[in-house]
Amino acid sequence: MAINAEGDGADPAAGVVATDVHRSFGPVRAVNGVNLTARKGAVTALIGPNGAGKTTLLLVLAGLLAPSSGTVRVAGLDPVTQSSLARTKTGWMPDVFGTWDTLTAREVLTTVADAYRIPRAVARPRVAGLLGLVHLAEYADRPAHVLSRGQKQRLGLARALVHDPEVLLLDEPASGLDPRSRVDLRHLLRDLAADGMTVIVSSHVLSELDELADDAVFMSRGQTVASETMAEASSSLRSWRVGTLSLSTLTAWLTDADIVWRPAPGHRPGIDLPHDEPGAVLVDLAGAEQASELLARMVGARLPVSSLAPAAGALEQAYLALDEERR
Repeated sequence: MAINAEGDGADPAAGVVATDVHRSFGPVRAVNGVNLTARKGAVTALIGPNGAGKTTLLLVLAGLLAPSSGTVRVAGLDPVTQSSLARTKTGWMPDVFGTWDTLTAREVLTTVADAYRIPRAVARPRVAGLLGLVHLAEYADRPAHVLSRGQKQRLGLARALVHDPEVLLLDEPASGLDPRSRVDLRHLLRDLAADGMTVIVSSHVLSELDELADDAVFMSRGQTVASETMAEASSSLRSWRVGTLSLSTLTAWLTDADIVWRPAPGHRPGIDLPHDEPGAVLVDLAGAEQASELLARMVGARLPVSSLAPAAGALEQAYLALDEERR
């Protein structure tokens, strides 16, 4: 491992690496063999159902729980043996923001800055900048207990960024956010990754992760069951929805062309209808290139096609394709 100029043993090129990590609570194995790599300068989505072990894993990465076995490196540091140093490089945002309700938003961030021993002369402008970044400047001097859930979530994000970490761990960060705030969060996390930060996001809102993540790690029953880049997820076989003004015309052409199709939910195949009607069908295609080829063929055949788009996001389809959750 490379030694940096300060001699702290951290590898400046490292993001987050977890190798065969286990964590048990008595007889319950919450994390049962997780292998994960999160690249520096990228957003990694952590995906899985409730009870998959995502939050427990994030707590281990944040240094708040020690693994029962396995190894973890965060920015090249071991959160167990190098706890204090690792925490200076890690920002942690839990799914529920806990705070001192009588303190103002500004005081919450200033107190956290004090805990990291950031000089007040440095902390003051940084706190003001973070409050502006998460659109809480007008609430800076209001007590935290008057903030809405969404506003508290944004304050929680600012709190995780006070000490300018290299790694940011987020557990359901969009919970309670309004649509505008969700868009702002997505842009902010993309900007942080572009600046070189390692970002790991656990979320159930897979459609938003499609537009945010670079990589995805899927968990089930405490284990990692798959991992892939967004490019891999987007290029794999998936369902596309073809909208048409004439179901009978479209389905007849698809059948003659030996293209396997099925009715989209809520749409009956129009081939046997006495009076044709608009609708949609689903076809399985391997990425945008094959979809483009099919669209060109349908347009060339002068079919009344009104739309062609993925039936669901790449991550949602990749997740649903896993057999683990059906066992």
